[in-house]
Amino acid sequence: MANEMVGRGEYGTAGGADRLRIRVGCEFQFEADAPVPTLMLVRARPDAEHHTLYESKWLQPEVSLREYADVFGNRCWRFTAPAGGLTVRYDAVVETDREPDLVHPDVQLVPVVDLPDETLMYTLASRYVESDQLVGEAWNLFGDTPPSWARVQAICDWVHANVRYETGSSGPATTAMDVYRSRQGVCRDFALIAVALCRAMNIPARYTFGYLPDIAVEPPDVPMDFHAWFEAYLGDRWYTFDARHNRPRIGRVVIGRGRDAVDVALTTSFGPLRLKQMTVWADEMARNGLQLPELVGGQMGQRQEGRGHALAGTPAAPGSGPVPAAGRADR
Repeated sequence: MANEMVGRGEYGTAGGADRLRIRVGCEFQFEADAPVPTLMLVRARPDAEHHTLYESKWLQPEVSLREYADVFGNRCWRFTAPAGGLTVRYDAVVETDREPDLVHPDVQLVPVVDLPDETLMYTLASRYVESDQLVGEAWNLFGDTPPSWARVQAICDWVHANVRYETGSSGPATTAMDVYRSRQGVCRDFALIAVALCRAMNIPARYTFGYLPDIAVEPPDVPMDFHAWFEAYLGDRWYTFDARHNRPRIGRVVIGRGRDAVDVALTTSFGPLRLKQMTVWADEMARNGLQLPELVGGQMGQRQEGRGHALAGTPAAPGSGPVPAAGRADR
């Protein structure tokens, strides 16, 4: 069904004091002149570090929706946006650790000859990550760093210090090389250039995006939005890095992972589809013992006042040019 609610627990009965409850979700309002086949990626990955307690999706008018897993394991929605208006809403309550992102300064890089087969694609250049054009520059900048966590952290430090955060400075077609030349961008662009520099040094790195609440940090003076970061393979696992904030954060909820932003596009429309408004929420929830449907206001949920991001009159890219994940993520 297009309109669907799934409850997986009662708030306050599972987990312990070291667990964190977060409400995440989004609402999109589209407009089209004719039916448009559309893909969307907004659902929290069920195989990520968080545990989903409740989630719902809602489309108005109701249209047929099918979910599938892409080649990266992301849960994508497939539907046809009708002529006229369409509202798509996703709402979830997830549980995750209260601890910030893991930091392991002693973990070593893995020589290419020993890398697991499945990580090799993340050492190669891709559409938005022209790592092959940055090999010389990357080794000049970071070749003297220890072949360990310190090298990836040095890349994050450099990006954080040398790329200026500037809302509206990039678009869906901006690549890592564009960011390297302009030295400005939003979180999407910080992630792209960091991934490119890692790959240029034979470090597997993948682009990641999702929901990031403002927990244990001063909230920025901008509305909530999606956020992009990256993961690098060191030792025997993937670790989270964030060149935009350049500090461990609490409460990341992964939506998608891929080679770059095109693999985890929020929306891919196969025809003209206009985005009239977008609202995103990601907030810690108090433990008050309420039933989950009461917390989220039933099937529709409740809009979180003051947390929305409205963007009127912005067109979603037609054809194979998607609106990339976190392409406007100004957080």
